[in-house]
Amino acid sequence: MAASIQSIVRTACRISSVVLHRTQQAQKVHNGVRVLFVSPNVRHFFSSAKLSSSDGVAGVLDPVETHSRYKDRPWEYLESEEYIERYGSKPVWADYRRNHKGGIPPQKTRKTCIRGEKICGNPCPICRDPNLIIDHQNFNLLQQFISPHSGIVYDPTRTGVCIKQQKILNKAIETAREHGLIPSQLPVVDFSGEDFSNSHGAVGCTPMPPSYTHGEPWYNWYSDITPDERELARVKKIYKAYLK
Repeated sequence: MAASIQSIVRTACRISSVVLHRTQQAQKVHNGVRVLFVSPNVRHFFSSAKLSSSDGVAGVLDPVETHSRYKDRPWEYLESEEYIERYGSKPVWADYRRNHKGGIPPQKTRKTCIRGEKICGNPCPICRDPNLIIDHQNFNLLQQFISPHSGIVYDPTRTGVCIKQQKILNKAIETAREHGLIPSQLPVVDFSGEDFSNSHGAVGCTPMPPSYTHGEPWYNWYSDITPDERELARVKKIYKAYLK
């Protein structure tokens, strides 16, 4: 009886190792991040063939559950112990450093961290963590990429975010501001010292000179000016169709 139980446990361990090896090979890219893909049959196998710790084999966790846990509510990840343990109170891009050749860093970030099935060696702060999902309702994450003083979105050369994720980030920030989730800082102009009344001389009608008579020029010095005949003829020719 004991030999049969040991053979059953040994067979189950072999099957689980083979299944895990196949699940590690079966990967797919979801939302710009490579995640493990487990078929429903394999998931049913793990749920039905859980072994207790008394048998000497630890339970197997579902790898899909760890990646899809915050898919519907991504803002809960920023309040979880996993996030606090990994980032603390710093922004997600604070400790990120990009790998580059030479002593001078590149002036532009990479276009994307994932090209088909190939992932770069050092993904950007968004692509490296599959639990960081950019959404307009996840305003706590979006505010980490906005300057608290000017309200301007940080340049990707400072945060290290790739161009693909930066475009998604800008669109989410714009949508969040339209919904009122993120405050928009507008310049304040004080108009209390301005005079908007029409009582001063710059607004009212220009008074007529006291010595004005009909037929005389408005200004006394205007009669002393003699216009150039050629220039006057040229101007009359240009505006001939508009002169009455």
